[in-house]
Amino acid sequence: MKIKVNKLPKSEIEIEGELDASLFESYFSKALKKIGETVKIDGFRTGKVPENILLSNIPESHILEEMAELALGEHYPKIIMDEKIDAISQPQISITKLARNNPLGFKIKTSVLPEIKLPDYKQIAKDTISKITDAEKNITVSDEDLENTIMDIRKSRAPKMHIAEHEHKDGEEPHTHGEAELPEFNDDFVKALGPFKDVADFKEKLKINIKLEKENQAKEKTRLKIIEKIIEATEIDLPEILVTIELDKILYRMESDITQMGLKFEDYLKHLNKTLEDLRKDFRGDAEKKAKLALVLNEISKIEKIIADEEQVAKEVAQILAHYKEADPERARMHAENVLTNERIFQFLENQQ
Repeated sequence: MKIKVNKLPKSEIEIEGELDASLFESYFSKALKKIGETVKIDGFRTGKVPENILLSNIPESHILEEMAELALGEHYPKIIMDEKIDAISQPQISITKLARNNPLGFKIKTSVLPEIKLPDYKQIAKDTISKITDAEKNITVSDEDLENTIMDIRKSRAPKMHIAEHEHKDGEEPHTHGEAELPEFNDDFVKALGPFKDVADFKEKLKINIKLEKENQAKEKTRLKIIEKIIEATEIDLPEILVTIELDKILYRMESDITQMGLKFEDYLKHLNKTLEDLRKDFRGDAEKKAKLALVLNEISKIEKIIADEEQVAKEVAQILAHYKEADPERARMHAENVLTNERIFQFLENQQ
């Protein structure tokens, strides 16, 4: 078998090759047998048609096409392995030479994992962390933060505000009885919210929770800064297939959310005055960013040999399967491994001080 691999833009390759004539010919009887399993000829049971009858009823071109499909179906995985090709999409096969007792000529186009040139990501992380001010590091919870959160909780527990329509005269603003309906903030109120002794105990625990939330937000903000700078400085020829996959995910989630709200996606598009194609253009930038992020994290994990902890993965999978009975265990495992590996990568970057 002669093989030549040509690099194309956007991390695609074209494999040009020929399968030896005798090797290609060896697929003739297999192809004829396979066609014979489905072809219907009067006077014979399907799958029991003698070979000479098949030959006189089936065009040679049909047999040749079946031979090519069987031959390449068997040899494509071998080509991929021998040439060390990281294929990430379905192969697009075109036949360039097809005749009995001749070599089979073919071209195969596929997307491959791109080459990634990472910047000095440790230095980027170090520089980003060094710019965090003391004020940003020392997170505190003010009385105002506490009172605002308490007010939000009271509002969420209040009966729905109603407008006193009988007081509404033409040209006047309607009055709302919102404030009057807020539940009183006392020991009984906080006890009804959960295991709290009294108002003081509730405030103390709430303060801890607000601080944790603020710390998490600050951590996320730093992580985002680090990874965005790494992505920006990374050289990568992004395969179109990965952008398409991310775009499909974004639009699938969007459609799901709209449907759960009881709306039809088509109606939503009409309301936006956009087509599906418009949305794909709108979200293309986000999809590219997500595809790059996945590739960059994957590359860092390979270089630094960062993998998820096996015990944590098992725990996470058990939780997913307990919550989602229909979940596929293999996909749940891949998801857990991915999330936990990424968490370790971010922790590794945060420790570059």
